[in-house]
Amino acid sequence: MSDVVDAPAGHPIAAVQPVAASLLKLIREDIGCVRLRDPAARSELETLLTYPGVHALIWHRIAHRLWNADWRFAARLLSWFGRFLTNVDIHPAATIGHRFFIDHGAGVVIGETAEVGDDVTLYHGVTLGGTSWSPGKRHPTLEDRVVVGAGAKILGPITVGRGTRVGANSVVIESTPPEVTVVGIPARVVRPELTHRRVVGRIDLDHHLM
Repeated sequence: MSDVVDAPAGHPIAAVQPVAASLLKLIREDIGCVRLRDPAARSELETLLTYPGVHALIWHRIAHRLWNADWRFAARLLSWFGRFLTNVDIHPAATIGHRFFIDHGAGVVIGETAEVGDDVTLYHGVTLGGTSWSPGKRHPTLEDRVVVGAGAKILGPITVGRGTRVGANSVVIESTPPEVTVVGIPARVVRPELTHRRVVGRIDLDHHLM
């Protein structure tokens, strides 16, 4: 069954329907991925009602569309409201892919020009921050399937390669290759691709082995 009611071509609602359907699909994916990444999650209803990271992402999905439609003040106001409720600060201009999960959802900051790929997981206290007053790209890009441990800071217009794991409290200031583990201040590769553990369909929760 369709999530929206069909409207005649040219009707104002007809232009809104694809956007609403796309937004709803994204939010459903965000909710559905949680049980694969958090063993404490018992149901999608519980996830929707009790996970602040999910709530923050829902507010961001809406604010991001307002931002792209040039409703900048409304987008910033909605973003502030989401931060007030969840303690997660995501700039409405930040680009976030499919099935994004913020576990524990406290103290996360995602800057204006940050780009986040698909199937990315952040833990609490993560910052995707800028290091310049330049009006251009100044925040990091996280490629698909990146996992960032609690308290880590990823700073500047750098790229964290697909499948990379960033250890807790690390500070990443240089781009990383794909499928590695980086740890430290500043972060360095400690586990290359050939020794990188894979858990099909889930994320690797063995943080003590990073």
